[in-house]
Amino acid sequence: MTHLKKSTLLLFLLLNVAVFGQELRTSYLKKVQKSVRLNLYGSYVFQDSFDSYYDYGNYYQGKLNDGFQYGAGVEFEVTPDSYLEVQYLRQDTQAPTQYYNGGRQDQFSNFDVAMNYIMLSGNRSFRKPGGTIDGFGGLMAGMAILSIHNPQHSYSESLTKLAWGLKGGVIVWASKKVGIKFQGQLLSVAQSVGGDVYFGSAGVSTGLSSYSSIYQFSLGGGLVFELAN
Repeated sequence: MTHLKKSTLLLFLLLNVAVFGQELRTSYLKKVQKSVRLNLYGSYVFQDSFDSYYDYGNYYQGKLNDGFQYGAGVEFEVTPDSYLEVQYLRQDTQAPTQYYNGGRQDQFSNFDVAMNYIMLSGNRSFRKPGGTIDGFGGLMAGMAILSIHNPQHSYSESLTKLAWGLKGGVIVWASKKVGIKFQGQLLSVAQSVGGDVYFGSAGVSTGLSSYSSIYQFSLGGGLVFELAN
């Protein structure tokens, strides 16, 4: 075999190896490259009532007013069509509350309440290949940080409680990178009022041990930005 033939054969083999290597790389990237999304949220939260009766000398009842909730989340695809999301949500509202804690008569305060949620959720996507509508559902768990201010006594207190939730809806993709999200959501704060902090004359109680959980249902949505895919 001449030197020219050897060189030609070697070049041919190298080209085939290069092409094969590129195909492997492309196939690998398709398998390992995951979606990363940025979600911006805005929702209307409906009113919820709460009450707690420890005994005849200690009780409170009121409602958490409706209002606007906003926030953001970062969503990572862990397996095909399965996502893990870290999100932050906030609502500033008021809680008109009637209470009695051993005084001569019932008292009333309109508390200022800031509700901050830090949640971790597992989301499942349901999308047909080539479709522009992406259905989804998810479960959430995390914590709620509540700041309560009694304007009558200029007293403020905060507490951190466990929170859980669930959500579902659809994403309508306007393009490959931008989508509009529509969703319904339920968030609950266990023992959110009672124990260490409750809606009372000053905001702190050491004797009241009963509690009332909060359930917040919201409708809204937001924008979805595909950062990597």
